[in-house]
Amino acid sequence: MTRAILPLSVLMLLIGCSTDRSRIERAVRSISVRSIERYVAELASDRFMGRKPFTEGEEITISYLADQLRKIKFGPAFDGSYFQKVPMAEITSHVDEILFSKPSGTTLRFRTPDEAAVISPLESGHITAVDLPLVFAGFGINAPEYGWNDYSGLDVRGKMVIVLVNDPGLYTGDSALFRGREMTYYGRWTYKYEEAARQGAAAVLIIHDTEGAGYEYNIPRKSSISPRLYIQGHGQNNPLCDFTGWLPGDSADRLLKACSLSTDSLRAEACKQGFRGFPLNINASVSCRNEIRYDESSNVAGILKGSRNPDECIVFTAHWDHFGIGESENGDSIYNGAVDNATAMAWALAAGKAFSSLGKRPERSIVLLFPTAEEAGLLGSLYYTEHPVIAMENTAACLNNDLMLPIGRMKDVMITGYGQSELDDIASRLAEKQGRYVAGDPNPHTGMYFRSDHFAFAKKGVPSLYARGSIESLKYGKEWAAEQEEDYIRNRYHRPSDNYEAGKWDFGGIAEDAGLAFSIAFELSFAGVWPGWKESSEFRNLSPRRNR
Repeated sequence: MTRAILPLSVLMLLIGCSTDRSRIERAVRSISVRSIERYVAELASDRFMGRKPFTEGEEITISYLADQLRKIKFGPAFDGSYFQKVPMAEITSHVDEILFSKPSGTTLRFRTPDEAAVISPLESGHITAVDLPLVFAGFGINAPEYGWNDYSGLDVRGKMVIVLVNDPGLYTGDSALFRGREMTYYGRWTYKYEEAARQGAAAVLIIHDTEGAGYEYNIPRKSSISPRLYIQGHGQNNPLCDFTGWLPGDSADRLLKACSLSTDSLRAEACKQGFRGFPLNINASVSCRNEIRYDESSNVAGILKGSRNPDECIVFTAHWDHFGIGESENGDSIYNGAVDNATAMAWALAAGKAFSSLGKRPERSIVLLFPTAEEAGLLGSLYYTEHPVIAMENTAACLNNDLMLPIGRMKDVMITGYGQSELDDIASRLAEKQGRYVAGDPNPHTGMYFRSDHFAFAKKGVPSLYARGSIESLKYGKEWAAEQEEDYIRNRYHRPSDNYEAGKWDFGGIAEDAGLAFSIAFELSFAGVWPGWKESSEFRNLSPRRNR
């Protein structure tokens, strides 16, 4: 049975008739800059020890979040508990080097992690590969809808695949090739690992470049030597390569030079329609020792039950995890994650508090979800979407945030993944009431739409919005705002220096973003409102409500 989406004019009439508008405005005004700052200062303090799953820092963090949910009158979401146990395997890979050898006797040794970042995702103690033939597979993409298959006619079974990061549109400037500079999921490293495994490869290495990846080599380097989290039994239903990893640009150049090739020339060829991969005249050997620890981490969620349709909901997401205590930089080894992601947790709590301040429950339920292990690959949100509080087909939307820079009020609302769903239209109209405008991500090549928790919901067909002020400072303009973001990414992102700076940060923009998110969710909280995907979205056919 099809349930109609209410026309916007009818929706606004219903809202105007059924709700005291001044009460809504008071709820928005209740979002306090001071309370947001208090949340961030606490969550990013050393007391939380970097909020790493499986540590004392996790217990402190999830207890704190549960307490805050109680204070804003959100009840426990999971059968009387604020916690959803997520069974995980923590794997630490130890790889000393990767050895490349040619039939002529030439040998190249790459030390890890500086010259290669290599791990094994297998739940196995020892993994060894000897003389794996290398194959260059372009961008490692098999995309029938784009008429593109880098694996066509290529046998990679039991071999090591070398692929390029991102997808061809970025490097050609051709807007008709994939999505031009905007990364598709085919450009994301997770996809490249998945596709190589589906093709039967034993190993896959991605050639890194900062523009294509969206971050410097230091990020995969650090990840390769840190414990990584997976859902327990993650290889049972999905194929896995024995080894995965990255080659920095200079290492890739050195390897390809030994094959009388170069990265630049191969990338130029791989960007051409009809390109086919080919074997490289060189073999790889690598050995890994995995330390495996099995444990449970927790998603945290509270729910404000709807008055009319409690079995339908809107979900707010903001991951709680970060990297704990790790490799020291400038004498600091605690990865406090103030921007990533204490600011977004504060955003979600502020929006939730605005709902509880209404005095009248919304028609649909509001869920505040703080997933675990986002930094490990969205594990908590992926687990939640398989075991939701309210079924995915009854989840009207996901509103997510991540990396909210506390640099004051902004003129814009930047939507990551702009053009995906009708949520963009709602955001645009309500942002205009704030005197702001909606814009797409100015750096779509970084693939941020695939790198935060809303993506788990999008993969289930739930319209999802990732929106925050980012591009144009109200006081200082676009250039200054871009400089702040670049400085954060270069100097603090995923580093111990991502610390709360008392007296230096301006949380006014985050408060305004929380008000916008509250307003969007309030409109969605009315029964019968089901935002859809745009016709051009690759998620449109995944909608759980499509055939209802």
